[in-house]
Amino acid sequence: MGLSYGKLQVSYKLKLLMLFSLCILLVGWVTSSYLLYAVHENPKTKSLLRNDRKATTAAGEQNGNSDRDTMSTVKLPNMMMPPCPSQSPYLRGPSKLTFKASLTLEEVQKENPQVTKGRFHPKDCLALQRVAILIPHRSREKHLLYLLEHLHPFLQRQQLDYGIYVIHQAGNAKFNRAKLLNVGYLEALKEENWDCFIFHDVDLVPENDFNIYVCGSQPKHLVVGRNSTGYRLRYQGYFGGVTALTREQFSKVNGFSNNYWGWGGEDDDLRIRVEMQKMKVIRPSPSVAKYTMIFHTRDRGNEANGQRMNLLRQVSRVWKMDGLNSCSYNLLSMEYNPLYTNITVDFGRPTKIS
Repeated sequence: MGLSYGKLQVSYKLKLLMLFSLCILLVGWVTSSYLLYAVHENPKTKSLLRNDRKATTAAGEQNGNSDRDTMSTVKLPNMMMPPCPSQSPYLRGPSKLTFKASLTLEEVQKENPQVTKGRFHPKDCLALQRVAILIPHRSREKHLLYLLEHLHPFLQRQQLDYGIYVIHQAGNAKFNRAKLLNVGYLEALKEENWDCFIFHDVDLVPENDFNIYVCGSQPKHLVVGRNSTGYRLRYQGYFGGVTALTREQFSKVNGFSNNYWGWGGEDDDLRIRVEMQKMKVIRPSPSVAKYTMIFHTRDRGNEANGQRMNLLRQVSRVWKMDGLNSCSYNLLSMEYNPLYTNITVDFGRPTKIS
């Protein structure tokens, strides 16, 4: 009887010890997974973890709003937060857009207090995708202001984790929309491992928030109709205005061509690249994918590209050499404004294409 009781006592203590060891292992595993997830998801977190705390503090004191501000904005994800629903409960459907002539940047900032450096993420759920909005820009300040006024609340109602990047072309060379978008893609990936990229013209404003700004299994064209075309597709095969591609899809086609100086052709070039990779362009419903185009005259320095048809005939021959892997530029500045990150580049003069 005494021997049996002793055995039971040892067995009970052994079980307690095993249970305690299992709990320690579980806590260690959860903690390490938590930190690894944070480092993987945000490239800036990697560099912050490598820096000595004293060095980081000193750099923050010297650089004002650079390293210190970056560190304050890096937050580890809440592992207990539920995923956002596939359809946000905050969607409103079609909206009648208005553009106030006296609108100021301060007014738009005041209406979007949760946006910092162009970034936003839902507070109550984990977004299904991290989305970078890339806007090529030059001499369209008022159009940019109108787009930001409507696009920020539009994206927030969709419960997206997003960032807006405005890529500004300096200098006097002809406007190169496609190359600016390549720059935006490359620079944005230095800050965050974005899942999805929306390539967005500055003069197109979405009317219906059921036109969801996320990527799909195939490249997506979001502008089915706009007011200037009677809300009809401009032409069969049109792939311009606003498009959505995943990081993998855009890399697979080597991005945009860098050789389209002036207006026209670069979006058709991208469509050809997509089709060559056996991918298919998909579109939302025409009743949803509607945009208001803000009226404007053709910009000086963005005249029609007289070489575009010749360039389109060369796509199958040059796409592997002309794109993300050959995008050269002079990065002049990276400015973090409250509503967007502004990337300013200079391309110099266009090189002659044979």
